[in-house]
Amino acid sequence: MDSGLAALLGAAVGSVTTLGAAIVNARAQARSQHAQWSRQHRRDAYARYLSALHDRDVAMDAVLDALRSDRPDLPDIDEKTGRFITLAREVHRACEVVMLEGPAPLAEAAERVADASSDLSHVMRRLADDARGGDTTRKAEDTALATERERILYQAVKDFRRAASSVIGRTA
Repeated sequence: MDSGLAALLGAAVGSVTTLGAAIVNARAQARSQHAQWSRQHRRDAYARYLSALHDRDVAMDAVLDALRSDRPDLPDIDEKTGRFITLAREVHRACEVVMLEGPAPLAEAAERVADASSDLSHVMRRLADDARGGDTTRKAEDTALATERERILYQAVKDFRRAASSVIGRTA
């Protein structure tokens, strides 16, 4: 083989190798950028959900505190309940995004938060209905039940937070 042909073949092999390496690097960089974008998008969805949960829980605590009073102020309870309902809708909207973003174990953790929240809301609603009706026969029992359900809800939120941190690549 003459030296000119060898040089030409060497240059061709070098060019193909360089092009192949560039393609592999470009694909790896694109995958890395997409993974980072996906992590950021999920992180934002999870943060919005946790923020909505926090705001709703502050409103829920205000309702429960008002209901625990010996002489509940019904108009105040109605106002606080209205705020709670508005914020609960925001939680639902934020949860829908979490469900779409996934992954499935995180959506399941969000579902557990929703179930625990619903359980507490039922007790809160019964306390409010009894306060409106002047019925105090179940108040002590329902107040204790509300406290227990609050504990369960806060544990579910903590579990969600831990799962979300794991999904976006941070340890809790």
